[in-house]
Amino acid sequence: MSSIQESEVVVLGWWVSMFTARVRIALAEKGISYEYIEEDFPENKSPLLLNHNPVYKKVPVLVHKGKPICESLIIIQYIDETWKEGYSLLLSDPYLKSQAAFWADYIDRHIYEGLKIIITSKGEEMKKVVEKFLGYLKVLERELGEKPYFNGESFGFVDIALISYYSHIIADGTLGNFSIEKHCPKLHVWATQCMKRESVWKTLADPNKIYESLVAYRKKIGVDE
Repeated sequence: MSSIQESEVVVLGWWVSMFTARVRIALAEKGISYEYIEEDFPENKSPLLLNHNPVYKKVPVLVHKGKPICESLIIIQYIDETWKEGYSLLLSDPYLKSQAAFWADYIDRHIYEGLKIIITSKGEEMKKVVEKFLGYLKVLERELGEKPYFNGESFGFVDIALISYYSHIIADGTLGNFSIEKHCPKLHVWATQCMKRESVWKTLADPNKIYESLVAYRKKIGVDE
């Protein structure tokens, strides 16, 4: 492996992180070569990670020409503005760009938190949190409407923000007995379309492996025996 000083573009990440996945998808969509460094996260954060993200101490971190950029949505914006080759992941119209930012924020507020709560729930509580989580997905489904992508005809910012959760939604669906295909059919069509993109299917973690890690975590914190 080359040193981080020798690589123009480096991503510090973790295989299970949806936030890492979205950065890697964005780089792949732009055709940007980079070095990937897998972190032993969260137990053994490397000095490299702590040095490049001293505030949050989290992945992902994009290091471009030695300078770190943190927080996945900010990183995607940076990628789109730095490498202008090919199509843009963010629409140029200020209003449409603001709406994309709104929905990406909605995804990280509600989908992320919803998945976290499902992971630690069981029984009747699980049923309630799953119902609430599906409500969040249905809001996104209404926003998608009949469009192939959230941007319209082109795969972009909001699509990357949401598809990065897809393997986790499948894994949590196994825990909570729900599926996008059954409960949100339009989102299922959208996800199937996204999964045809090489940038996506080559990047997302295997949902079965995520499920195994969730089962182990639930036992560790005492949710399951």
